[in-house]
Amino acid sequence: MIHPIEYRYGTKEMKRIWSEESKIKRMIRVEIALLKALAKKGYLSKEEVENVRRKAIKIKPERVKEIEDEIRHDIMALVRSISEVAECRWIHFGATSNDIIDTATATQLRDSVLILEEKIKKLALLLAEKAIEFKEVVCLGRTHGQAALPTTYGFRFAVWASEVARHYIRLKQMKQRLLVGKMSGAVGTQAGFGKDGFEIENEVMRLLNLKPVIISTQVIPRDIYCEYIEFLANLATTLEKIAVNIRLLQRAEVAEIMEKFDAKQVGSSTMPHKRNPIDSENVCGLARIVRGFVEPQHQSAILWEERDLTNSSAERITLLEATILTDHILTKLTKVISGIAIDLENVRRNLESQKGLNLSEAVMIELTKRGADRQVAHELLRNASMRAYANQSSLLDELLKDDELLKHLTKEELVEILKPEKYLGTAFERTEKVVEWIRNVVNEG
Repeated sequence: MIHPIEYRYGTKEMKRIWSEESKIKRMIRVEIALLKALAKKGYLSKEEVENVRRKAIKIKPERVKEIEDEIRHDIMALVRSISEVAECRWIHFGATSNDIIDTATATQLRDSVLILEEKIKKLALLLAEKAIEFKEVVCLGRTHGQAALPTTYGFRFAVWASEVARHYIRLKQMKQRLLVGKMSGAVGTQAGFGKDGFEIENEVMRLLNLKPVIISTQVIPRDIYCEYIEFLANLATTLEKIAVNIRLLQRAEVAEIMEKFDAKQVGSSTMPHKRNPIDSENVCGLARIVRGFVEPQHQSAILWEERDLTNSSAERITLLEATILTDHILTKLTKVISGIAIDLENVRRNLESQKGLNLSEAVMIELTKRGADRQVAHELLRNASMRAYANQSSLLDELLKDDELLKHLTKEELVEILKPEKYLGTAFERTEKVVEWIRNVVNEG
């Protein structure tokens, strides 16, 4: 074994779809579907087709590889393998190599999308569930890595859930463009089939539960694959965003969130105390690999005239690895979210550590409502905040020294204004609204 996908990354169900054995079986199914379509037009009998089908399904990948090593052409090796076990002059009739390759690939994409769709739905609903569970857990918001206004953990999970739900929508919309095959010959004109071309192509696609591409050359236009890889890259980016934030919130000095850590799990070979967020880190690392496939796939769309072969070698890697790795990190992050723990004491500690400074806007807003000029109020709060930093005091302490401010607000009013739970706006309502939208989106799908 050479590649980590073989032994470390990827789920069994997704790797099974993209295995060499699966690819060959799928290409054989395309050839059989073509024979069935030809039989329907009277080229050969149903009995002849069944004879080929019964014998072809037993072909081993090793035999196809032996022939390919000799003749250096993968599809002709497949055709010869079928012809070896079942004589039939109509095998591969009217077709070109990529009629078989691209259509078989479409069946791989179809089955992969079913898995991805279900897992994206599961993650979106899981994040929505966490949003409701932690709806009222008030925490310190951060912008630029610095303390900002209060927010809630429910709101955070709702934001993440909304992104994942949008990917679910994108995938649904993309399927009609992605899951297409072809049976159109060497340059796309269906010359080998004559006037029967449309009917034969439609029948092959019907048998394989695909749609025929609207037009093609020798290959299906690669903008279709580009969109798919871009989708995987976009999804992987959201997964990494969530994982990065989990890692940030698990840092020792923050310690608000914790990945599940198994009883016998080891965090470090030399530091026994370590509880590293390794699953989230795994998501981040592999998401970068997935995004790296965008450029080679775009390059593979730039083909000479009716086609050249520059896309072939690249796509053996891009489609397979991007799909398997995205499925892997989607599965991994779902596991992380399922077992995630929030330390409520640390959440409160970090919130209170700001000594009210992160609520300077709340005071400024109230001052403006009471008649102060907004810009004057901003400067007053900025000065008070800078003094609090310098004196290591609370914002309240510094505000109580300001006679101008006390003309508008009493100490008791300031104490109330500086309570984090009093300055959440529509956080609860927006969280509930987003969760309702997500549940409607995925259930309608």
